[in-house]
Parts: sequence; structure tokens; C-alpha cells
Amino acid sequence: MKWSSLLKASMGALVAMVVTGKASAQMLINGAGATFPYPIYSKWFDEYAQVDPSVRFNYQSIGSGGGQKQILAQTVDFGASDGPMSDENLAKAPGKILHIPTVAGADVLTYNLPGSPKLKFDGPTIVDIFMGKIAKWNDPKIQAQNSGVKLPDTEIVVVHRSDGSGTTYI
Repeated sequence: MKWSSLLKASMGALVAMVVTGKASAQMLINGAGATFPYPIYSKWFDEYAQVDPSVRFNYQSIGSGGGQKQILAQTVDFGASDGPMSDENLAKAPGKILHIPTVAGADVLTYNLPGSPKLKFDGPTIVDIFMGKIAKWNDPKIQAQNSGVKLPDTEIVVVHRSDGSGTTYI
């Protein structure tokens, strides 16, 4: 076979492969927000990629407040938040935003007292602590729920995240 015939046959085969080959376009879905659901989202995204490899997810776990800001700025396709958006933020939205629950979790209160006593708190007492109405560990409301426990006459220091966190919202 002559070189010119070989070259023509090779070029023809190459063109045929390009024309009949499958396109491998991918869809990228961007999201950002709450850190709490990130582990399960990551697992879901990996599992989905096995079903449909043409879809990829990029999720940045930057906090609930960040997810709300990003969706309002339209820099992501979805935003995740531990708490629903306020009516004020929804009014700023460039379009309709759907709240779709995806995962559930719980927050717990922790404390650090000498002797590590096991304390009980009812809902109204917890609210009063966070609202600043109960400021000391030996407050009568706390003491009444924890008979037999010697509580110190010290200030309660409430600590919470400073960013737009779902945990802080809760």
C-alpha cells in the first residue's frame, strides 16, 4: 500500500471515530452552605455519580449563613441552611426559593463545671439562660431542677458561634 493511500485510510478512520464517538459533556451543580449535612451530601453525590457520571456536584460547606448569601447572590445552584430563610431574605431573592428538608439532627447544650455534675434543664430555663435572665449557676430555677447538687455562685458564660450558623440559629 502506498503512503498516500495509508494516510487517507487512517484519516478516514479518525474522522469516522470523531463523528460517531459519544460526547462526554458534564453537568456541574454548585452548592454551598451548612456544614452539618456535608458528610451525607458528599456520600450522596458520590453515589449519584455512579448512577449518572455526567452529573457532578461541587459543594462548599461554608455555614448556613454563607449558603443563604450565595443562593441570594445566585453564585450557586442550591444553598443549604440548618434554619429556614427569614421573610426578609426571601423578599430579597431574585426568584422563588424552595425549602426542601434533607437531613435532621440535634443540638445539645454542654457545660463545664467543677466535678462534672449531671444537670437537668427544662426548656424555659434554657431560654432564660440564653436571654440573660439567668446569669449564675446557683440560680434558684437551676437549683430547683437539680436538688442535691451544690452549684457554684459563678457567672454562666454562654458561648456560641459568631457566623451565620444554623447551630446559632437553633
